[in-house]
Amino acid sequence: MTTQPRNTPQFFLTSPTPCPYLPGFQERKVFTHLVGRRAEEINDVLSQGGFRRSQTIAYRPACENCRACVSVRVVARDFRASRGFRRIINHNADLDGTMLLPQATSEQYGLFRSYLDARHADGGMVDMSMLDYSVMVEDTHVTTRLIEYRTHSGELMAAVLTDVLSDGLSMVYSFYNPDLPHRSLGTFLILDHIDRAQMLGLPFVYLGYWVDGSRRMGYKGRFLPQERLMPEGWVRVDHA
Repeated sequence: MTTQPRNTPQFFLTSPTPCPYLPGFQERKVFTHLVGRRAEEINDVLSQGGFRRSQTIAYRPACENCRACVSVRVVARDFRASRGFRRIINHNADLDGTMLLPQATSEQYGLFRSYLDARHADGGMVDMSMLDYSVMVEDTHVTTRLIEYRTHSGELMAAVLTDVLSDGLSMVYSFYNPDLPHRSLGTFLILDHIDRAQMLGLPFVYLGYWVDGSRRMGYKGRFLPQERLMPEGWVRVDHA
C-alpha cells in the first residue's frame, strides 16, 4: 500500500509509448500521486480537469501532436434513456447492484480474468495476478466503492470500481461476464451509474476518455447529453 504523504502534487511526464487506441500514434501522459491527507481534494480538482485515477496515480494524456482523447462526463440530471437504452435496462432487470467498500475477492478476480481473456487478451492488464487485482481495487486514498451486480440467485455478473466525487461518480474500471452479449452489460453499467447519480443528486457521471475514430472508446459518445473537456473548458453536447 502507498503511504508516503504528499500534500502538494508534483507532476511528471512519461516517455512516448505506442498509443493503445490509434494505430501509428505515440502517447504520453502527465501524472501525479494521489496520497496523503489532501488526496480526496486533489482527486476532485484533477477529475474536473480531465484526469483519471489508477490506484494512487492521477493521469491525463499529454501527447504532442494529437488531441483525440477527450474527457467526457454525462449530464445525469438531464439524461433520458432512449428506447434502445430502456431495452437494455429491461434485459438486466434481474440484476441487483450493491455498493460495497473496495475489497477484492477471488470471485471477483475470476470474473475479471474471464473478462480480460475474452475482451482484452492483447492488453496491458492481461498478466495481472490476484495480488495485482487486489492492489488495483484496494490501493486508494479517496472515496472509492466497488459495485457488484448479481442475479437474484446470487451469481456475480459484473463489477465496477467507482470513485465518489463531490460532483459525480467516476467509473474507474468495469468488467463483466463476457459470454452474454445480448445483455449489453457494458452499456447497462453506465446506465445504472447515471441512475445512481440522479438518486444521489450528483450532476455528472465521468466516463473517462472518448476517442473519436477508436472503436474501443467511441461508444462513450452515445450517452447524451454530455460535456466534453475542450481547450475552452467543458462544452455541452446534446446531439450525436
